[in-house]
Amino acid sequence: MKSPFETEERQAFRNTVIDFVEREIRPFVDEWEEAGETPWELHRKAGDLGVFGFGIEERYGGLGFDDPFMRAIYAEEISKCGATGVPSDLGARTISVSPVHTLGSEEIKQRVLPPVLSGNKSSSLAITEPSGGSDVANLKTTAVRQGDDYILNGSKTFITGGMRSDYLVVAARTGGEGLTGISLFLVESSAPGFSRLPITRKMGWWCSDTASLFFDDCRVPCSSLLGPEGRGFLAIMKNFNFERFFMACQCLGMMKACLEDSIDWAKDRRTFGKRLIEHQVIRHKIADMSARIDALDALVYQIAWLVNDGEMPVAEICKAKFFASTSLEFCASQAMQILGGAGFLRGNRIERIYREVKVMAIGGGSEEILRDLAVKQMGL
Repeated sequence: MKSPFETEERQAFRNTVIDFVEREIRPFVDEWEEAGETPWELHRKAGDLGVFGFGIEERYGGLGFDDPFMRAIYAEEISKCGATGVPSDLGARTISVSPVHTLGSEEIKQRVLPPVLSGNKSSSLAITEPSGGSDVANLKTTAVRQGDDYILNGSKTFITGGMRSDYLVVAARTGGEGLTGISLFLVESSAPGFSRLPITRKMGWWCSDTASLFFDDCRVPCSSLLGPEGRGFLAIMKNFNFERFFMACQCLGMMKACLEDSIDWAKDRRTFGKRLIEHQVIRHKIADMSARIDALDALVYQIAWLVNDGEMPVAEICKAKFFASTSLEFCASQAMQILGGAGFLRGNRIERIYREVKVMAIGGGSEEILRDLAVKQMGL
């Protein structure tokens, strides 16, 4: 079904991403999954593609424009590799460069953004703490000013890209309780008092680097403060909106991969004297999967249209995110049933996608939190 939003430019971008995924990712993704990391050369190649530079000025190495449709296209197509650890590992920098670009000093932007956007260095966003994830207003990490420095104390966990990041955008409490006491800092990995440990043995995102971060009297210069004190919460919320939208589009890509592999298998596999696709129960599974894909496709690109028109439809983004993760769970389960034992074996897209379902339901805000936030945004 042809999208009314698919211009020639966007179609050309989609074709470029498809080619990139088929050439640079899919042949190697199983190897990376087993190794537990993506090669750094892939980060540089993605940087050359320009996918880290949406919304960033050209003088800092960005694209100089933003297009939510292209963001959606990239998220959808790269996730068809079946291992969202790949876009997760690549994209850790994406959710951290926006605060740097929006709030950072000119010196910070000139020094940090070009190497990060090119894929030569990496950055991560450090918000989640052991005491809570989406409850940002109650974060415990503190930053106390001491002369020309801030002293950070606390810890972060489940930080995507945290082990290999050169720069970390860290949320810390500089004021009292609540939303207005939170600030953002750019912390370099070489900062005294900073340490990190890898989080391993994960259910999914095998090739994505995940870390716990520790700040023990970690000293950073006052120039590392991003924007005025107390302005961090708004920047975090803006990031959440784009992250949740991106993850909904990732779910869409994986759902389409589930449908594609299910149809291919059902056409070739024969049971009880006929092809699997000829059994009514299988045809109904495919119809149900396809219907959910069509619904999510329409929703995410409608959101992209609203964002492109200058709106930020928070309620719709929240609804898209939990609808996407629950729909992905359905499609992954149906695809696994259609493939049977073949889908259960490691080394195929369906097995990888089935493992990724739960992180998509938790990361970026759990389904439960997003349902509640959506209703609040509806004024109820």
